[in-house]
Amino acid sequence: MDDNFRPQWIGGDSAHRAAMSAPRLDPAAPLLFVINAGAGALDLEAKQAVIRRALAEHGRKGELLACEPADLGRVATEAAAAAAARGTAVVAVGGDGSLNTVAQAAHAACCPMGVIPYGTFNYFARTHGIATEPDAAARQLMDASPMPVQVGAINDRIFLVNASLGAYPELLQDREAWKARFGRSRWVAFVAACATLLRAQRRLRLHIETATSVRDVQTLTLFVGNNRLQLQQVGVDPEDTLDGSPGDGSMAALMLRPIGTMSMLGLMLHGAMGRLGDAAGVETFEFRHMVVRPRLATRRKVLVVAFDGEVTRMRAPIDMRVLDKPLYLLQASGAGGRASAPEAAA
Repeated sequence: MDDNFRPQWIGGDSAHRAAMSAPRLDPAAPLLFVINAGAGALDLEAKQAVIRRALAEHGRKGELLACEPADLGRVATEAAAAAAARGTAVVAVGGDGSLNTVAQAAHAACCPMGVIPYGTFNYFARTHGIATEPDAAARQLMDASPMPVQVGAINDRIFLVNASLGAYPELLQDREAWKARFGRSRWVAFVAACATLLRAQRRLRLHIETATSVRDVQTLTLFVGNNRLQLQQVGVDPEDTLDGSPGDGSMAALMLRPIGTMSMLGLMLHGAMGRLGDAAGVETFEFRHMVVRPRLATRRKVLVVAFDGEVTRMRAPIDMRVLDKPLYLLQASGAGGRASAPEAAA
């Protein structure tokens, strides 16, 4: 990316997405299920049984493509290309990280995508009215139609739920270590998050450009949400400053200013109560396109970033934006693209 790049106003509203032509979906063509054998608490045979049962009940055909996490990207790319050629859909079976990998492939191939969630939080599925119980989600798929949903991009990668720099990627790495030791649960994730935040003192010095502002900031983390449910749960869903709300035309950014230990404890309490937006030291704003550069660019050209639970390194500048091209998600009639009610944050 050119260092002289400047953000442009990129349209991403729901009316524009709805006007785009949905990819064809032949109900007689077999659905292609990409199954992350390493995601969730249930074993592979149990996941396959859920899918076969739903297919049999609805007289549908399907191909089950199971793979280990290391092969997920390759299998998803091949499945999405086949789905586009056959006029069918690729279905992601796993957690938010697995969904992201399959979504990358489906978005690039312009084929519809379905979801059977097996993650800890399943924000993407819940926001779009998809059942979090695998049996129910598999049954929903059988009569679902492709509907356009918003996706974000961080440099050359898309994300469905969130993207971040700073303390949040570190939090994700710590959470995986805690899960390996204490098991998968929301309480384990919450305790791991508290432990990370209490020792988070590494400051990011960033230059941030949006369509409406240019400024330099110091922050512990820069978190970007494309998922209204996740933002509502911790109380940082901002008032509309752009056309559309987060996940429907814009995204929301959260910045955490450097604060002391006692203030951090108060912040975590606000977050647990779903009132993070009321805590001191937290700033939120909406945007459609944002470019982020480290102010000490000669020393740090590569930044650690996270998106949809995956942690990697990207070369600056970091370009985050709402994409004009939607992802076509299989949704049951009446799902409405929104979860009925947020659950308590954990």
